[in-house]
Amino acid sequence: MSAISETIVREFLEASGFLVQQGRKFVAPSRRNDSHIDFFATHPAATESKAGLPFELRQGDLKHIRRAVFAVKGWHTETFSAAVMANSPEIFRFAQPAAMKEAEKVFGTAAGFLKILVVPSLPSSKKLRRESIEMLRGKGVDGVVEFPAVLSAVIDGVEKNRNYQRSDVLQLIRVLKAHGMLRERQMELFRAAKPRAARKSKR
Repeated sequence: MSAISETIVREFLEASGFLVQQGRKFVAPSRRNDSHIDFFATHPAATESKAGLPFELRQGDLKHIRRAVFAVKGWHTETFSAAVMANSPEIFRFAQPAAMKEAEKVFGTAAGFLKILVVPSLPSSKKLRRESIEMLRGKGVDGVVEFPAVLSAVIDGVEKNRNYQRSDVLQLIRVLKAHGMLRERQMELFRAAKPRAARKSKR
Protein backbone atom coordinates (compact mmCIF):
# COMPACT_ATOMS: atom_id res chain seq x y z
CA MET A 1 0.00 0.00 0.00
CA SER A 2 2.84 2.43 0.78
CA ALA A 3 4.22 2.24 -2.78
CA ILE A 4 0.94 3.17 -4.46
CA SER A 5 0.30 5.88 -1.86
CA GLU A 6 3.71 7.42 -2.57
CA THR A 7 3.07 7.24 -6.33
CA ILE A 8 -0.24 9.07 -5.97
CA VAL A 9 1.34 11.74 -3.75
CA ARG A 10 4.17 12.22 -6.25
CA GLU A 11 1.62 12.78 -9.04
CA PHE A 12 -0.11 15.30 -6.77
CA LEU A 13 3.12 17.19 -6.06
CA GLU A 14 4.24 17.27 -9.69
CA ALA A 15 0.79 18.48 -10.78
CA SER A 16 1.16 21.24 -8.17
CA GLY A 17 4.40 22.48 -9.77
CA PHE A 18 7.04 20.73 -7.68
CA LEU A 19 10.23 19.14 -8.89
CA VAL A 20 10.33 15.94 -6.86
CA GLN A 21 13.28 13.83 -5.77
CA GLN A 22 12.55 10.49 -4.16
CA GLY A 23 14.08 9.97 -0.75
CA ARG A 24 15.04 6.36 -1.40
CA LYS A 25 14.51 3.66 -4.01
CA PHE A 26 15.11 0.66 -1.75
CA VAL A 27 13.60 -0.90 1.34
CA ALA A 28 16.14 -1.07 4.15
CA PRO A 29 16.35 -4.34 6.15
CA SER A 30 16.19 -2.21 9.30
CA ARG A 31 14.62 1.24 9.21
CA ARG A 32 16.14 2.45 12.48
CA ASN A 33 18.57 4.71 10.66
CA ASP A 34 16.12 5.59 7.89
CA SER A 35 15.24 9.28 7.71
CA HIS A 36 11.66 8.36 6.65
CA ILE A 37 11.68 11.22 4.13
CA ASP A 38 9.80 10.06 1.05
CA PHE A 39 10.19 13.15 -1.14
CA PHE A 40 12.38 16.24 -1.37
CA ALA A 41 10.33 18.78 -3.31
CA THR A 42 11.26 22.16 -4.82
CA HIS A 43 8.75 24.59 -6.35
CA PRO A 44 10.64 26.90 -8.77
CA ALA A 45 7.65 29.20 -9.28
CA ALA A 46 6.56 29.46 -5.64
CA THR A 47 5.21 32.81 -4.48
CA GLU A 48 4.99 34.32 -1.01
CA SER A 49 1.71 33.87 0.85
CA LYS A 50 0.33 37.17 2.17
CA ALA A 51 -1.89 35.50 4.75
CA GLY A 52 0.53 32.80 5.86
CA LEU A 53 0.09 29.07 5.38
CA PRO A 54 -2.44 27.01 7.32
CA PHE A 55 -1.33 23.86 9.09
CA GLU A 56 -3.91 21.79 7.20
CA LEU A 57 -2.77 22.28 3.62
CA ARG A 58 -4.75 22.09 0.38
CA GLN A 59 -3.45 21.99 -3.16
CA GLY A 60 -3.89 25.75 -3.53
CA ASP A 61 -1.53 26.35 -0.62
CA LEU A 62 1.35 24.45 -2.21
CA LYS A 63 2.14 27.23 -4.69
CA HIS A 64 3.46 29.20 -1.70
CA ILE A 65 5.94 26.51 -0.62
CA ARG A 66 9.38 26.76 -2.21
CA ARG A 67 11.01 23.72 -0.60
CA ALA A 68 9.69 20.90 1.56
CA VAL A 69 10.31 17.35 2.65
CA PHE A 70 7.30 15.04 2.57
CA ALA A 71 6.61 11.85 4.50
CA VAL A 72 3.71 9.72 3.27
CA LYS A 73 1.84 7.53 5.74
CA GLY A 74 -0.47 5.31 3.70
CA TRP A 75 -2.27 3.72 6.64
CA HIS A 76 -5.66 4.15 5.05
CA THR A 77 -7.57 2.35 7.81
CA GLU A 78 -6.16 4.59 10.54
CA THR A 79 -7.18 8.03 11.73
CA PHE A 80 -4.18 10.03 12.93
CA SER A 81 -5.34 10.69 16.46
CA ALA A 82 -2.95 11.69 19.25
CA ALA A 83 -3.29 8.18 20.71
CA VAL A 84 -2.26 6.52 17.44
CA MET A 85 0.70 8.85 17.03
CA ALA A 86 1.85 8.33 20.62
CA ASN A 87 2.17 4.60 19.88
CA SER A 88 3.99 5.18 16.56
CA PRO A 89 7.00 7.45 17.21
CA GLU A 90 8.46 6.57 13.79
CA ILE A 91 5.83 8.89 12.27
CA PHE A 92 7.93 11.87 13.34
CA ARG A 93 11.34 10.55 12.34
CA PHE A 94 11.29 12.56 9.09
CA ALA A 95 11.21 15.77 11.16
CA GLN A 96 14.08 14.88 13.50
CA PRO A 97 17.66 16.29 13.35
CA ALA A 98 19.13 13.24 11.55
CA ALA A 99 16.56 13.61 8.77
CA MET A 100 17.21 17.34 8.57
CA LYS A 101 20.85 16.63 7.78
CA GLU A 102 19.70 14.51 4.85
CA ALA A 103 17.50 17.36 3.64
CA GLU A 104 20.38 19.82 3.90
CA LYS A 105 22.42 17.62 1.57
CA VAL A 106 19.68 18.12 -1.04
CA PHE A 107 18.60 21.72 -0.42
CA GLY A 108 21.81 23.15 1.04
CA THR A 109 22.37 24.45 4.54
CA ALA A 110 21.28 28.00 3.69
CA ALA A 111 17.90 27.02 2.24
CA GLY A 112 14.80 26.85 4.42
CA PHE A 113 12.24 24.10 3.96
CA LEU A 114 9.04 22.81 5.50
CA LYS A 115 8.38 19.36 6.95
CA ILE A 116 5.02 18.11 5.68
CA LEU A 117 3.19 14.90 6.54
CA VAL A 118 0.62 13.24 4.25
CA VAL A 119 -1.87 11.32 6.38
CA PRO A 120 -5.03 9.30 5.65
CA SER A 121 -7.14 11.62 7.81
CA LEU A 122 -7.21 13.58 11.02
CA PRO A 123 -9.98 13.00 13.59
CA SER A 124 -13.36 14.54 12.73
CA SER A 125 -13.97 15.60 16.34
CA LYS A 126 -12.78 19.18 16.87
CA LYS A 127 -11.23 18.33 20.22
CA LEU A 128 -9.36 15.25 18.96
CA ARG A 129 -8.34 17.07 15.79
CA ARG A 130 -6.89 19.92 17.84
CA GLU A 131 -5.00 17.45 20.03
CA SER A 132 -3.54 15.74 16.95
CA ILE A 133 -2.43 19.04 15.43
CA GLU A 134 -0.85 20.15 18.71
CA MET A 135 1.11 16.89 18.90
CA LEU A 136 2.24 17.18 15.28
CA ARG A 137 3.40 20.77 15.81
CA GLY A 138 5.19 19.75 18.99
CA LYS A 139 7.12 17.09 17.09
CA GLY A 140 8.37 19.57 14.50
CA VAL A 141 5.83 18.98 11.70
CA ASP A 142 5.05 22.18 9.76
CA GLY A 143 1.95 21.05 7.89
CA VAL A 144 -0.37 18.19 7.04
CA VAL A 145 -2.12 17.13 3.83
CA GLU A 146 -4.98 14.65 4.15
CA PHE A 147 -5.08 11.88 1.56
CA PRO A 148 -8.65 12.57 0.36
CA ALA A 149 -7.49 16.04 -0.75
CA VAL A 150 -4.59 14.42 -2.63
CA LEU A 151 -6.88 11.91 -4.36
CA SER A 152 -9.45 14.55 -5.23
CA ALA A 153 -6.85 16.81 -6.84
CA VAL A 154 -5.26 13.97 -8.83
CA ILE A 155 -8.62 12.67 -10.08
CA ASP A 156 -9.88 16.14 -11.01
CA GLY A 157 -6.70 16.78 -12.99
CA VAL A 158 -7.11 13.73 -15.26
CA GLU A 159 -8.90 14.20 -18.59
CA LYS A 160 -10.49 11.09 -20.08
CA ASN A 161 -9.57 12.14 -23.63
CA ARG A 162 -5.83 12.29 -22.90
CA ASN A 163 -3.41 9.37 -23.00
CA TYR A 164 -1.32 9.13 -19.81
CA GLN A 165 0.86 6.25 -20.97
CA ARG A 166 3.80 7.44 -18.85
CA SER A 167 1.84 7.13 -15.63
CA ASP A 168 0.02 3.95 -14.65
CA VAL A 169 -1.90 5.77 -11.92
CA LEU A 170 -3.18 8.55 -14.19
CA GLN A 171 -3.94 6.10 -16.98
CA LEU A 172 -6.03 3.96 -14.62
CA ILE A 173 -8.00 7.03 -13.47
CA ARG A 174 -8.50 7.99 -17.12
CA VAL A 175 -9.85 4.51 -17.97
CA LEU A 176 -12.22 4.61 -14.98
CA LYS A 177 -13.49 8.01 -16.07
CA ALA A 178 -13.84 6.94 -19.70
CA HIS A 179 -16.07 4.02 -18.66
CA GLY A 180 -18.20 6.12 -16.33
CA MET A 181 -16.90 4.53 -13.14
CA LEU A 182 -15.60 7.87 -11.85
CA ARG A 183 -17.90 10.84 -12.30
CA GLU A 184 -16.29 14.22 -12.82
CA ARG A 185 -15.69 16.04 -9.52
CA GLN A 186 -17.86 13.60 -7.57
CA MET A 187 -15.49 10.67 -6.93
CA GLU A 188 -18.41 8.30 -6.50
CA LEU A 189 -15.99 5.39 -6.29
CA PHE A 190 -14.57 6.76 -3.05
CA ARG A 191 -17.81 7.76 -1.36
CA ALA A 192 -19.00 5.65 1.52
CA ALA A 193 -22.24 3.73 1.01
CA LYS A 194 -25.27 5.43 2.49
CA PRO A 195 -26.62 3.94 5.73
CA ARG A 196 -29.17 1.18 5.16
CA ALA A 197 -31.84 3.11 7.07
CA ALA A 198 -31.41 6.09 4.77
CA ARG A 199 -31.75 3.91 1.68
CA LYS A 200 -34.93 2.28 3.02
CA SER A 201 -36.52 5.63 3.79
CA LYS A 202 -36.41 6.58 0.12
CA ARG A 203 -38.39 3.52 -1.01
